[in-house]
Order: sequence, then structure tokens, then C-alpha cells
Amino acid sequence: MNLAPLRREIEQIAKDKGIDKDTIVEALEEAMRQAAKKKFGLEREIEARFNDEMGEVELFEFREVVERVEDANTQISLGRAKDLDSEAEIGDEIGVKLDATGFGRILAQTAKQVIIQRVRDAERDIVYEEYKDRAGEIVNGIVRRFEKGAIIVDLGRAEALLPPKEQTPRETYRPGDRIRAYVQEINKVTKGPQIVLSRASIEMLTKLFEQEVPEMYEGIVTIDSAAREPGARSKIAVASRDGDVDPVGACVGMKGSRVQAVVQELRGERIDIVPWSPDPARYVCSALSPAQVSKVIIDEGAKSMDVIVPDDQLSLAIGRKGQNVRLAVQLTGWKIDIKSESKMREVAQWFADAVSVVEGCGDPEAELLLQRGVTSLEDLAGCDVEFLSSLPGIDEAGAEAIKTKAAELAVVKAAEDARLAEEAAAAEAAAAEAAAAEAAAHAAEVAAAAAEAEAAEAAGESDASPETSEAEPAESQSERPEQG
Repeated sequence: MNLAPLRREIEQIAKDKGIDKDTIVEALEEAMRQAAKKKFGLEREIEARFNDEMGEVELFEFREVVERVEDANTQISLGRAKDLDSEAEIGDEIGVKLDATGFGRILAQTAKQVIIQRVRDAERDIVYEEYKDRAGEIVNGIVRRFEKGAIIVDLGRAEALLPPKEQTPRETYRPGDRIRAYVQEINKVTKGPQIVLSRASIEMLTKLFEQEVPEMYEGIVTIDSAAREPGARSKIAVASRDGDVDPVGACVGMKGSRVQAVVQELRGERIDIVPWSPDPARYVCSALSPAQVSKVIIDEGAKSMDVIVPDDQLSLAIGRKGQNVRLAVQLTGWKIDIKSESKMREVAQWFADAVSVVEGCGDPEAELLLQRGVTSLEDLAGCDVEFLSSLPGIDEAGAEAIKTKAAELAVVKAAEDARLAEEAAAAEAAAAEAAAAEAAAHAAEVAAAAAEAEAAEAAGESDASPETSEAEPAESQSERPEQG
């Protein structure tokens, strides 16, 4: 099959698509082989070879050299084989060149489809090889379209998918907008490489800091932990390997330039940067910033902490809808229970009542129990006798008496808490009812005022029309004497 421009076309496709020339040649040979088998017979053993010097695809049919030909499609006589190859012998396989002219439109279309498919496969392999090592990076792209809530992002040579669950809440995009996202994973599927992006992951946050903070790139400052609620608030704990480098200051930057660059990219997401510490208590106190902590009670076994804060810091420590303490738990890995100082004073008073069953015990022992991690009457009632008898002035009998008293007080306190809760609920309901009544009264006043204004306007219109009708005859009477 003589194709004069074939060599140039192969070179052009290889250049345009960035595909190796040998891959295109293999696709062309396979296409011609399939087309030839359709023309000459599927049972025939046909091979196609591209002759680069002549710029044509040559077709060869392999036949077995035999003494006597029984099947002309698969066998060739020794005499004819000798004409093709003087060294041919019985039992050899020899290729007979076929006439490749006369391929019809259907055969040409088949060859074209095979070539296109092979070129597409080669393109997909190239894209996959290019992006498979870019997982874990931040890439730039352009929003192209939306499919079932997902954003399709054009990365240049490939399209990526930003699923709904990996999008940051309250962020909106339009086709043509530029977007930066974290390459979460790359899957090789039949339709080509599937590149999955994310803007909601913690890795997106940490990678942005690594790009903005040179000390992180150099390995001096590291992010030891991070917690994030996308679009709302994040916390990162940073440490430094160089005592002369302040990790928090390095991440904040001059006049906050570095952290502001990250905040701007995340569309205003609030970011808290705290120093990491090997001391759990210090670490948790930092994680709860900007709230100030008065005292920390640690339970190493349960890996939990009771954090006591001033009353005016309670809402700040908990955060809006519990966000601050929730992020602190994610950041540190410790269970955190925040209590106000007034609440702990109340608990200490209950403890003092419980231990007072033992002569000579009171506030000091109650404070000691709090320091040892007992923070509720239920905990005190469930303490081991051995633990309680280890306190000064308390023996086993006293420990049993304290446990019994604590259980009784727990019932009393639960009833009191329930009563207070009911009173608070009733007060809240009454306040809501009063507010509703006030709103209804205000609405009635507004409606009455509107009705009064409407009535006044109607009365003004009715008064104006008689004056006009009476003025007209008076004017005509004054004019009549002059006419006479």
C-alpha cells in the first residue's frame, strides 16, 4: 500500500500529540493487519510491516513450505518458496507479500478507527505517566463545566474532577474561573486517568503553608498536626528544629503576610497557628487559644483532660457551636472537657460535703480529689476504696462511707440539676411567649396606624371635591355683572 505522505503524517501526529513515533507505527501496522484479515480472510495468518524508507505498509501472509500443497491459503510449494527464498526448506514458514491495493472505503475506515483508538490510548498513557507522580501537589487549573455537582477542571493536557465532598462550603465558581486544588489521587480507568482534586482536605491547608513558608521547604519548621473545618476555621501545630527560629512567627510572616496569603487562597478561612509541645497540658492549652486556661486535670489512662477556664472565657474556649474545642481535640488527640471555675467550685463544695462524713476531712481533701482527676460525684462514688484510703486521714471504713455519701449526693444533685433545667426551659418558653406577644402587639399597632392613615387620606380626598364644586359657581356669579 503506497502512501507517499504517510511518513510525514506519522511524524506530524507524533509531534502534535507528543506520542512516540514507534507507537503510531505499531497502531498503523495493527490497523492494516485487521483490515487485511477482513479482506483476505480471518483464518489467514497475515502480518503488516511499515517500510520507513519506501513510506508504505507491506502485508505478508505466512505459509508453511510443503512438498505438496493441500491448502493454498496456508501452504506453499517448495519450488515457489525457493523462488522467494533460495534457502527455504520443507516445514519452514515463509512470508508471501500480498497485494495491498484496492482497499475499499470500509477497510480504510476500519484502519482509521484502529489508529485513532491506539493514539487515544497512547495519549492517556502519557497523561497518566505525567500526573501519576504529582499526587500530593497543588495544581492550577481553569473551571470548565459542572457535572452532577462536581467541578471539571482543565489542567492543560488533562481534565480533573473536584467532587462535591472535596469542595469548600460557600465557595462558588463559574466556567472560566481560575482554581487551585490539591491532587488527592490519580486512578487509571478505561476512559483515561481520573485525577481527583480537593480543596477541603487538611493536606490542601498544609501544602499552602509549605509553599508560603521557606523554613518549611528547608525542613526547619514542620507542621506536626492540623485540624480543619473547611471554609470556617483551621488550627495547625508547628515546631522548629532550630532554637533560634520561632515556628509560629515564621508561619505568620512579616505583618502577617504569609498566613494572610493562605487565608486569601482559602477564601477567608480563619487559621490559628499554635506551637507544638511535648507536654500534653501545655499543648492542649495552646490548642484552645485564644481562650485562657486556669487549670488542667489530666487522666493519662483515658487520655482525657478536664480544662478549667475563667467564667468569662468559657464561651471563647468552647467556640461557636463547639468549634474551638472540637478542633483542639482533633489537633491534640486528647479528649477535652471544658468547665468553668464556678462550676468546679460547685463540684468542690459537693466533694467537701461527701468527705465530711469522715471526721476532720473537708475542703483540702475535696481539692486533692479534683487534682487527682475526680471531677464528679459519680466518679467519686465509683472510686476504689484503695484510692480513697490513700488520702490523708481516710481509712477503708471512711472510704466506704465517702462512696456511699457521694452516691446519695449524686442523686440529690441530679434532681436539683433536673429542676434547674426545667426552670430554665420554662423561663425560656415564657420569654419566647412574651416576645411573640410583643411582636403580635407591635404588628397590631402597625396595622392600626396604617388603617388610620388610609382613613385620613380617604377623608382628605372627599373634603377636597365639594370645595372645588362650590368655587366654580361663585366665580361665575362675579363674572356676570361685568357681562351685563
